[in-house]
Amino acid sequence: MPLEWEQVVVDAADPAALGRWWARALDWVVVDGSAEEYEIRPEPDRLPGLLFVRVPEGRAGKNRLHLDFRPVDRAAEVARLLELGARHADVGQGADVPWVVLADPEGNEFCVLGPRGGPPAA
Repeated sequence: MPLEWEQVVVDAADPAALGRWWARALDWVVVDGSAEEYEIRPEPDRLPGLLFVRVPEGRAGKNRLHLDFRPVDRAAEVARLLELGARHADVGQGADVPWVVLADPEGNEFCVLGPRGGPPAA
């Protein structure tokens, strides 16, 4: 029996605010805009999505799971995400890696990768 990947669940202090941020960052649509569970997807009927759920406890330590993104122009995308409210994050990656580690407004780390198969982007 095959499994269908429905969504990634993200714990959040403010699911609606974090969900709106990620919807802007990814240019995705909101499919459930409630205050307790805020779901976004690439398109209304396209999976997988991201589901942001309220939890009482805050984040502690480095994420055990994170998302990686591979844009066409890494420098431009990092600048756009920083303008939206992301910030640089240090998870011990060093200065010579071919990706940039950022954190969303609640501190969840994610990576913006360089071009596939090409030289690392600056």
